[in-house]
Amino acid sequence: MGQLKRPAKIDLIRNMLITVGFLLTATVISYLIMFFGGFTNNIGMVYIMAVVLISRFSNGYIPGLAGSFISIICVNYLFTYPYMEFKLSGIGYSITFITLLVISTITSATTTHLKQQSQILSERDKLLMEAEKETMRANLLRAISHDLRTPLTGIIGASGAYLDNENTMAEEERSHLVSNIREDANWLLNMVENLLSVTRIRDTGAHVTKHLEPLEEVVSEALQRFRKRLPNATVHVSVPDELIMVPMDATLIEQVIINLLENAVYHSNSTESINLIVSVEDGYASFEVSDQGVGLPADRISTLFDGYTSLPNSSYDSHKGMGIGLSICKTIVVAHNGTIFVSNKEHGAVFTFTLPLGEDFYE
Repeated sequence: MGQLKRPAKIDLIRNMLITVGFLLTATVISYLIMFFGGFTNNIGMVYIMAVVLISRFSNGYIPGLAGSFISIICVNYLFTYPYMEFKLSGIGYSITFITLLVISTITSATTTHLKQQSQILSERDKLLMEAEKETMRANLLRAISHDLRTPLTGIIGASGAYLDNENTMAEEERSHLVSNIREDANWLLNMVENLLSVTRIRDTGAHVTKHLEPLEEVVSEALQRFRKRLPNATVHVSVPDELIMVPMDATLIEQVIINLLENAVYHSNSTESINLIVSVEDGYASFEVSDQGVGLPADRISTLFDGYTSLPNSSYDSHKGMGIGLSICKTIVVAHNGTIFVSNKEHGAVFTFTLPLGEDFYE
């Protein structure tokens, strides 16, 4: 076993100041109790409280134990008749002395132990958080490598085919290749926006700057951006008639809505319309995006927001991976103190996320 480190000079001075400060305070309070005719039996409790506070705010066992011993001396010398004398004889004095010493010592040791246990638990929580961050980072890198491969391969293949056969290719084929290149390039641009959104959150310690935003305007802006990317997609929208103000980072929440709508288009294997239903209930704004497609495999629902695609060859992922987009949705929603989850219905999948209203914004 390694040698125990001696307390640093600054910690030693701090411990001494804390010990002296609380003991002086206990002594002043005890004199006030005597002056106003209070029960002198309470003086022992005052010093025990001082020992608890010393143990709580100092480092190590020594300050608490020292405070315990000094407290007993003060009670014996200053506040036990005859005053200003040590009473070391007599069974009563001895029992009182020993009892207070034991109580103070146990209290000091228990308080110090609990504080150390709290520190250990706090450090363990930090380690778990770091491990979780590393897992999320690994999942994010895995998702990026998977999700970027498909559009980049498509762009390289389509551009190569165009250059190799430009003179012999029909106009319709050339337009088709250019359209594919444009679609994949737009998807990559969306990916960059997603990554920038996550960077914004992580740079601020998983906290976002929220402002009260009108719900209907945020949804409307998200739909406009979505329709610029996928003009042929049909979305049926339902929002509350009344004006609802929600504390949020509007740009990030718009990104969540767009991601969920795009997933419904790309991965539902359906050309039917998509439903976006916004409601308010029990202090939360709820956003529900549902499609009329094939639904999700039951074994994938629990890991869908982990940041990578567990079955990259399934038909559900035939266009582009869902992993990074959904992982980013979860990161954004959790940073808003909200929740996000997914379920299957009779025909298709339903993605729902909620945002708290009002009170959390003012805390």
